[in-house]
Amino acid sequence: MRKVLWSPWLATFARVGLAGILAWAGLAKLLEDQGTRRRAILAYRIPGLSVDLADVLGLLLPAGEVLLAVALLAGIGVRVSALLTGLLMAGFIVGIISVWVRGYSIDCGCFGGGGDVSEAGRHARYTQEVLRDLLFMGAAVRLWLHPRSAWALQAVRGLPDYSSPQATAVPASASSKP
Repeated sequence: MRKVLWSPWLATFARVGLAGILAWAGLAKLLEDQGTRRRAILAYRIPGLSVDLADVLGLLLPAGEVLLAVALLAGIGVRVSALLTGLLMAGFIVGIISVWVRGYSIDCGCFGGGGDVSEAGRHARYTQEVLRDLLFMGAAVRLWLHPRSAWALQAVRGLPDYSSPQATAVPASASSKP
């Protein structure tokens, strides 16, 4: 079981799967008009969040998702990309739980759209969204712990491979002066 869990092919599946999800989510939101993105962010009712900041977040969050998708798909900086993806998913989970606990009924806007919606099915919807994002966060944690995967550009000779803490250490021969 351990061999399967830490297989480079499972890492490749996680990397490509997360890249696809992030690209879909980011592009869906970037292709929407500014008003739709603003409405989705303001639906979370974050105290002190201005309309101007909602507009900025409405561009930065999906652009960041697309950038993470490109990095994961290419296999560049997998450990850092996985860490940022995991933190992003944790933020999404906190946001969903926050509106759930406060009694609001919104479409999370995860794949476009967003805003207030009917109360019908709210608990099931939020449960599914939290479980989905926990799954994505688990894949990101798996990649962060063991990022080595097939078809990754970071495995190409000459590019840094940060797949283990030992890989970031400077070799003794490189640190000594000639």
